[in-house]
Amino acid sequence: MSTWGLAVVIMLIAFFMTMTGRGGGNFYVLSLVLSGLSMNIAASTGQFILMSSSLVAAILFSKQKMNHWSLIIFLGALLFVSSMCGGFFGKYFNEKYLKIIFASAMFLAALFMLRKPKRKLKSDHFWVINLKSKDEIFHINLLITLPVILLTGFISGMVGVSGGSFIVPLMLLTMNVPMHIAVGTSTTLVFVSASAGFFGHLGAGFFDLSLALPLAIAGVIGGFFGAKMVLKTKPMNLKYLFAGTQIIASIVMIFNIF
Repeated sequence: MSTWGLAVVIMLIAFFMTMTGRGGGNFYVLSLVLSGLSMNIAASTGQFILMSSSLVAAILFSKQKMNHWSLIIFLGALLFVSSMCGGFFGKYFNEKYLKIIFASAMFLAALFMLRKPKRKLKSDHFWVINLKSKDEIFHINLLITLPVILLTGFISGMVGVSGGSFIVPLMLLTMNVPMHIAVGTSTTLVFVSASAGFFGHLGAGFFDLSLALPLAIAGVIGGFFGAKMVLKTKPMNLKYLFAGTQIIASIVMIFNIF
């Protein structure tokens, strides 16, 4: 597939994936790997595309007040460190194992997404903290959140997966965050994770600017229109879109591995 043909695919992926708060990193890497690129180059290119498209979407979501800044600051700090480590140490892992991790992460995220969230979380334990933003209070169970976020950041930085694959289910299932707020918050966190992962790959020497630049432009265009479409889409439809596309991507990747 030519670079321009791949750019069209990237633009379509960015459109639909921005609507789910994932940004599209899963499908970017999948498309790049299937086009013949090595996993490390695909991961760094995917992170660059994701960083560019999620920035534009995050700005639009911020204008619509779809971001929860307390969550962004708390989770973003954890994601930045773990994603940078994942991006740097990815070169020490076998490509086949990276693909297995990639596919497994996507499939598990889809299963988590189909679960029903807990109606109420007890907040009287010392490992549960409360974050308040205006009239909203979310209870964060550190015993669940810390390992999930650190592992998510490391995997997303290592293989170019967007952190939203686990961030959105985490917010919906354990914090009872509304779907639209989860999408807006996750998109900003995806930008943080993608930036850290990209610079980690850049430090390891895996990046091709001539390939990544036109694909990033396509991603920005798709992300812009995808962010516009979110406000017109029902939360339940966004949830099914998230889970459905995640399952499809994991199945295709597993076939590609074997």
